[in-house]
Amino acid sequence: MKTKLALFCLLSLLFFSCKKDDSEIITPQTQPHFSDIAKDYLNEVLNIMEKNSIYRFKIDWGFLRYETFNAVSGANTIEHTYSCIRRALTLIGDNHSSYRTSNGITFMGNSSITIRIESIATPEIPNDIGYVRVASFSGLSNDATAIDFAYQIQGQMKQQDHWGIKGWIVDLRNNTGGNMWPMLAGIGPILGEGVAGYFSYPDGRDISWGFKDGASVQNETYVITLLRDSYNLLVPNPRVAVLLNSAVASSGEIIAVSFIGRENTKSFGSPTSGLSTSNQSFVLSDRAILNLTTAYQADRNKRKYGVPINPDQMSKSTTIINDAISWIRDL
Repeated sequence: MKTKLALFCLLSLLFFSCKKDDSEIITPQTQPHFSDIAKDYLNEVLNIMEKNSIYRFKIDWGFLRYETFNAVSGANTIEHTYSCIRRALTLIGDNHSSYRTSNGITFMGNSSITIRIESIATPEIPNDIGYVRVASFSGLSNDATAIDFAYQIQGQMKQQDHWGIKGWIVDLRNNTGGNMWPMLAGIGPILGEGVAGYFSYPDGRDISWGFKDGASVQNETYVITLLRDSYNLLVPNPRVAVLLNSAVASSGEIIAVSFIGRENTKSFGSPTSGLSTSNQSFVLSDRAILNLTTAYQADRNKRKYGVPINPDQMSKSTTIINDAISWIRDL
């Protein structure tokens, strides 16, 4: 009996000596080496993430906050929190969110996605096929350069269009994204009018995008409207071959998704990067910007992505143009 009692006392002593006092656990509220400025700023960022992240219903936010505040030993200024913000972006794990400091430096969390730009020569296209390249665009929607970009895309159509065109190649290869709205306004005459896709949110909301009356539209609201008349194809609703590669990302993938479900359309190439999600910009108290992934891209049939978009036909870079031309001509 005495032996059992002694053993019990020994185990109890070991347990209580190893058990950490709750008061010693560092939390965002008790982090002793953070100034109020740093603590408040980091909580500002984390609160936006918790309320708006595409994974907001899947993340253990208590754990994420704990890990974020313990990414550094202490912080006295906003600049000292940057490593913590980078840690939070990594823990969210959407591979797409980023943070831009008030002096213009942008960083992301650790990402599992690497975008490699492919060397693409200007292709030789026969006279009965139209060819339009849609590149990335990083300007603002209310800037004149956005309008000019959309007109540049339509200018390619106007220069080549004639009554003998059998179809069009839309080349999205190496389109790493940026601002989708001038891309959509520019390619609209080939894409056609109507809803072309959706932003699909984790709370069940769907917001449409598309092309109408010479403008890119979101939920019937015009975003980029061409100041002069938008070009109209001589032969509307043409056959379209869409070219993809692994460097098609973000807004570039939005244009790819816009063609999914369209009649007389086929995609060629290799799977896209897998950043087929949508970001929303949040301006912080110091004028820094948190570009947070908030929604999935979904096609016109409301199929959600967030993964690489596979082409209808796998094609090597050496054959992709001929594959597209052969399909367009095979009426």
